[in-house]
Amino acid sequence: MTTSHAGTGADSGTASGSQTDSRSDLRSSARSGSRQIVLDTETTGLDPASGDRLIEIGCVELVDRRPTGNNLHLYVQPDREVGAEAVAVHGITDEFLADKPRFAEVSREIRDYLVGAELLIHNAAFDVGFIEHEFRLLNTPLWLADECVVTDTLMLARKRYPGQRNSLDALCKRLGISNAHRTLHGALLDAEILAEVYLALTGGQESLLLEENEQAGSGESRTVSLDIDVSRLVVVRANDEETLAHEEWLALLREQGEDGVSAWDRHVPTP
Repeated sequence: MTTSHAGTGADSGTASGSQTDSRSDLRSSARSGSRQIVLDTETTGLDPASGDRLIEIGCVELVDRRPTGNNLHLYVQPDREVGAEAVAVHGITDEFLADKPRFAEVSREIRDYLVGAELLIHNAAFDVGFIEHEFRLLNTPLWLADECVVTDTLMLARKRYPGQRNSLDALCKRLGISNAHRTLHGALLDAEILAEVYLALTGGQESLLLEENEQAGSGESRTVSLDIDVSRLVVVRANDEETLAHEEWLALLREQGEDGVSAWDRHVPTP
């Protein structure tokens, strides 16, 4: 058993609904124009109700499905011992955490960073439960479902691959994403891997959202979702700043990838 769900935990199940529903849900989650935070945590144990505490939070920011580099990574001194089973999973010891800030000292930074974003979390109930528990202990509740859109990437994966293992490790293998550098769990590392998995998982056909009046002058509108061939779309070239940011992200992925190759290199043909 582990204290971090990413790569372990509940990872299989059969989702209800058709493959069409699955693709629709994936496209809906992948809409551009929004700020998305890929989030992971590490903890002292499995159950906040039993006194377990959060000790690490790692977040990767995506805007328009592109990493911005505006990430958040914090360690927290939990005022309790880290369980031996937890240390075996993430390697974070009491000695390492001794000089780290307490959650109260970083709570405002975490709140300001998360509120208003879509949170992408693998087995979201685990992380959400711990984060909300920490804020409740301060008598300053933060209900993430009210302040953010919470998207459980495990549920997305189960709809895409019903009946299969959908842990982070299993998805990396299935989608051709290297996680060879992941010998221990780490919140930021797992968030970076999950970001790559999410982009690969939702990187198929996109949807166009069109609003049209039901009747002229009626003021009523409806949303129409279309399956389109993205290869027929007009190509808008990235500017120099966007190209540089993209190359920097690819360089990071290649450093972490097997034999210097990232999932992007495997899935996107060289022009």
